[in-house]
Amino acid sequence: MAVATDRGLSAGVRETLRVPVVWLPWLPVATCTLAFGAGLSVPERWRYLPLVASVVVLGLPHGAVDWAALPRAVAGRLDARWVGAVGLIYLVVGGAYAAGWFLAPVTAAVAFVAVTWFHWGQGEVHPLVEVVGADHLDATPRRALFVVVRGGLPMLVPLLAFPDRYRAVVAAFAAPFGGRVATWPVTPGVRLALGVAFGALTVFSLAAGYRAADERRAWAVDAGETGLLWAYFLVVPPVFAIGVYFCFWHAARHVARVLTLDDRATASLSRGQLRPALARFAKEAALPTAGGLVVLGVLWTSAPAPPTTLAGVVALYLVAIAVMTLPHVVVVTWLDRVDGYW
Repeated sequence: MAVATDRGLSAGVRETLRVPVVWLPWLPVATCTLAFGAGLSVPERWRYLPLVASVVVLGLPHGAVDWAALPRAVAGRLDARWVGAVGLIYLVVGGAYAAGWFLAPVTAAVAFVAVTWFHWGQGEVHPLVEVVGADHLDATPRRALFVVVRGGLPMLVPLLAFPDRYRAVVAAFAAPFGGRVATWPVTPGVRLALGVAFGALTVFSLAAGYRAADERRAWAVDAGETGLLWAYFLVVPPVFAIGVYFCFWHAARHVARVLTLDDRATASLSRGQLRPALARFAKEAALPTAGGLVVLGVLWTSAPAPPTTLAGVVALYLVAIAVMTLPHVVVVTWLDRVDGYW
């Protein structure tokens, strides 16, 4: 049996959400995989375009409704106390992590990779369970293994295929704050060992899910997505790949989740109307998204060595995302607890 939640999505809502949960993520990722696999190459500056677009195209806005999502999940409405609790989480957790970038930038950069690994893995549970109907994710050990694998696809696989570019990105995170990546222990032998181990873990996770699945079509979706993402992150340049994945896979799926927390949006979804629900989301996300840009501005003006290149600017933008990601992870983990996933 799939994990049950108090909301219990109706068939109409699930069908409407297949657009942002299934088709919107699959199409750009599959297209990029085929194109780059066939030899497509883009100029270096173009590789940053998806991340630049993420400022307004789902990426930054997807977490901007935390202020409404958690109160609706816990209290069933926009309770002022819970809205304040979300604000406090962002102030304390985000503020502490921001300080960490100034005090230990390389450690903060590595922590960002680790936090994103977990978060992008946890973000896959709800869409697979609630929309696709993946009943093989009904037990905590299989769910935890699923999170490790799904989070590792965007965070580990690019390291296997593009180690030099991966190091350059991590170095760019730390550079504005005076950090230097002096050593790089990821030798070819280490990459081979990581690749073999992670590949074996992927196969084990899928095999365990197959044995547990009653609904094999849902398991096939999981397996197909896992294979697609393996190929995608092996052939698409990391910065471009992460930008597309962030906007159209991770963020789109989280937006679909938060729509189900809003009764008015859910009513539209049940009638097959996605656009009014998205318009309501955009309205609620607008002001906090602008606040996220303020965070970027604060980091820019206070960093010891503000970037002067496009790559450096994008890296600093990702640091701002990192500062907001940690409290966002706290909120999403709370949502997972409400839904009974852990």
